[in-house]
Amino acid sequence: QVQLVESGGGLVQAGGSLRLSCAASGRTSSSYVMGWFRQAPGKEREFVSAISKNGYSTKYEDSVKGRFTISRDNAKNMVYLQMNNLKPEDTAIYYCARGPSYGVSQNPGDYGYWGQGTQVTVSS
Repeated sequence: QVQLVESGGGLVQAGGSLRLSCAASGRTSSSYVMGWFRQAPGKEREFVSAISKNGYSTKYEDSVKGRFTISRDNAKNMVYLQMNNLKPEDTAIYYCARGPSYGVSQNPGDYGYWGQGTQVTVSS
């Protein structure tokens, strides 16, 4: 059974940084694209970033480009999201998700397993 557990969220001032972590169970996790999504109150869940199986290919939502960096450590079954220069509009619940076996997708529908989410709050 696949389990994804996020950690690292919290309250930070604008301009600050946080590093989210996602621990993935299952020895085949390295065979899948992994992604981060977020959902703010009253809004739909949106794509933030995704990374290919080998980590060589990444995608970012336009508003986070240059500020967020996704990475993975397949030996540890971990995925990370380094978030720098945080803005109040980044406030949301952030979810880790396991995607397809190929193709760095931005479509939430392509992700079959989701974590419980971790809250990120950025104060102005």
